[in-house]
Amino acid sequence: MPKYYTVLLLPALWMLLLSGCRHDLNLAREESPPPRPLSVAVVGVQPQEELTLAEIMPLLAQKRVVYVGEAHTRYGHHLLQLEIIKGLHAQGWDFAIGMEFFQQPYQWVLDAFVRGELSENEMLRQSQWYQRWQYDYRLYRPILQFARQHRIPVIALNVPKELTGKISEKGYAGLSAEERARLPREIDTSDEAYHRRLHAVFKQHSGRDEKDFERFKEVQLTWDEGMAQTVADYLQQHPDKKMVVLAGAGHLRYGSGIPNRVNRRIPVDYAIVLPSDKLETAPGLADYVVAPVDEKLPAKGLMGILIGAHEKDGVAVSGVTEGSAAEKAGIRKGDVILRIDERQVADLSDVRINMLDKRPGDPLRLQIQRGQERLEMNLVLEGE
Repeated sequence: MPKYYTVLLLPALWMLLLSGCRHDLNLAREESPPPRPLSVAVVGVQPQEELTLAEIMPLLAQKRVVYVGEAHTRYGHHLLQLEIIKGLHAQGWDFAIGMEFFQQPYQWVLDAFVRGELSENEMLRQSQWYQRWQYDYRLYRPILQFARQHRIPVIALNVPKELTGKISEKGYAGLSAEERARLPREIDTSDEAYHRRLHAVFKQHSGRDEKDFERFKEVQLTWDEGMAQTVADYLQQHPDKKMVVLAGAGHLRYGSGIPNRVNRRIPVDYAIVLPSDKLETAPGLADYVVAPVDEKLPAKGLMGILIGAHEKDGVAVSGVTEGSAAEKAGIRKGDVILRIDERQVADLSDVRINMLDKRPGDPLRLQIQRGQERLEMNLVLEGE
């Protein structure tokens, strides 16, 4: 059953794009795109017009790129993204879905998954979802299933975490020549409002020294410029294609994260859609602000164990929660989990993948190694 979404609109305003100096990485300068009129929704004021999501879908369909933001852990935000994707598909859009949540070296995995050549479990393993993104895959699952069902290309937007990890540790100045070659081709540091917003986020992280801000900013710039470059490259290589870009709201607000950086590379007509909750109320924030549904994921079935080091044939149990399903079944600290319901376990990712569809009350069978003894243990999963 389709959800009902409310879209808040205000009269069109102009968003001014800032210009100035760019990062000195021997980057070619390009002219900033001209400002464009925005229909800006501001939460907390009486809008002059209120529409449903279905009513703005023809407006979105006129754009070449539609950016849809999220808070990563909010299921309602991902359902909103899915409704927009479904709506644009129904409008006859020929498009790809760009996702922040996958890193660029794993594009081949997404291609194979969409073509039906990889199972969902194998896609999660091969893309290293739980090592690189870590959020509950069930939040994104309906979007990826829809893409696979309709053979909609899914594009891995993000830069590898190995690169951003090195930047976080040493900054641009500490990168090797090989690592610098992996940076986005252009990095624009001219948007002072963008820097101020990053600084406000940085200050929310307790225990961070102010001198670390420059590296924090360089990581964020690498993310945003890297994702923008991937979007622009895809659009240039596929001139007949459009794109929905899914990313955290912080990468999209005011257009200063990804959208303006795409348009610096390839001018496109675009719209930004953000969920209305937990957003500041300021002109220029987005084109459309939508009230998302408040929906939660189904409860997960829990064993009540802590996973420790990877062992030769499985993963070690580093702790057992008192009163949990695992304790009731006799699982002990130091046991090594070899199989879950006949599926082999090699690392923590395998545990998470094998537990993906488990619910409270479901039975579970573990094969464990305890010293020289191999045991079969039966659990009844509990909830949170």
